[in-house]
Amino acid sequence: MTASSTTYRLTQYAHGGGCACKIPPGELEAVVAGLIGDPAVPAGQTTGELLVGLDDGDDAAVVRLQDGLAVIVTTDFFTPVVDDAYDWGRIAAANALSDVYAMGGRPVVAVNLLGWPREVLPLELAAETLRGGLDIARQAGCYLAGGHSVDDPEPKYGMAVTGIGDPAKLIRNDAGRPGMALSLTKPLGVGVLNSRHKATGERFEQAIVNMTTLNEKAAQAALEAGIAGGTDVTGFGLLGHLYKLARASGVTAIIDAASVPYLDGARDALAAGYVSGGTRRNLDWVRPHTDASAVAESEALLLADAQTSGGLLLTGEIPGAPVIGELVERQEHTLIIR
Repeated sequence: MTASSTTYRLTQYAHGGGCACKIPPGELEAVVAGLIGDPAVPAGQTTGELLVGLDDGDDAAVVRLQDGLAVIVTTDFFTPVVDDAYDWGRIAAANALSDVYAMGGRPVVAVNLLGWPREVLPLELAAETLRGGLDIARQAGCYLAGGHSVDDPEPKYGMAVTGIGDPAKLIRNDAGRPGMALSLTKPLGVGVLNSRHKATGERFEQAIVNMTTLNEKAAQAALEAGIAGGTDVTGFGLLGHLYKLARASGVTAIIDAASVPYLDGARDALAAGYVSGGTRRNLDWVRPHTDASAVAESEALLLADAQTSGGLLLTGEIPGAPVIGELVERQEHTLIIR
C-alpha cells in the first residue's frame, strides 16, 4: 500500500477532479475565439503545413512535414481524479496520450507537467504519480523524457505529447457525413463514479481500468476500417464532444440512448446524486442545440457525464464497439436523443 492509499486522499486537495475540472466549453470557446485561424507564426517562417489548429476544437494540432508524415502535438493535465497517486499518474498519462490516438496517430515522445503543493503533500506521492505516468508511457511505446514542475496550491499532473501520423489518414472531428454510424469504444460513467469516490472514498476498480486503458487498439482498428471522423470523449461528455463533431461536420447526430453502454454502478451513483458541476455545465451548454424530449433529465445527465480518459467516438463501425447512433443531414437541432 502506498502512502496515498493509507494516509492521504488526493482528491481532497483539489476543488475538482480529472477532466471534470476543465473550464466550461462555452467559456473556453469565447476565450479562444479571437485566435482561430491565426497560426501565430509569420508567413514564410513556418515549417510544414498546419492541417489542424483551433478552428474546430479538435483533439490535437497537426502539421504536415512531408508526404506521408505529420507531427501531432497535444497537452493535457488535471487535478486528482482518484486518491491513489500511482493510479492518478496512469490515468492522467492515458488521457494525454488519447488525444494523439484520437487523431489517428502514434505517440512518440512525451514530457511531464507537474504542479505540486510541496509544503502540503509529501514528494513521495509526486514520485508515485510520475511512476504511474512512466508505466503508461512505456505501455504505449512512447518515450518519456523530462518535463516541468511548479509549486502549486493544488496537485496537477499530465503530459505534453508529440506523435506522428499519416496526413492522408487522420481522424478529424469535421469528417462526419450523413449516413455514417456512430460507435463508442468505452462505456460512460466514470464521471459519476469519480464524484462518488471523491465524496465517500469508495474505490471503483471498473472505473480505474476504464481510465487506464489506452485507446491505441481502438485507433488502429478505426484506421484499418478507413474511418476518418471521430474524437475522444473526455471532460465535455459524450454530448459535448458529439456536438462539436456534428457542428464541425455540418450534420445532425442522432443518439440511441438505449444503446449507450455504462459502467457498473454508474446509474446508482447518479441516483444517489453524485453529479459533478462539470457535467451539469456540459448539459447546459448543449441544451439549446439538442432535442432531448424523448429522455428523462437523468438520462441526459449521464450522456453529458464528464469523462476522464474516455473512449473514442467514431463515425463508423469497428469490432467490439457498440453503435450508439448515426449522422444525418443537418436539421433544426444538432443533437437528437431518442
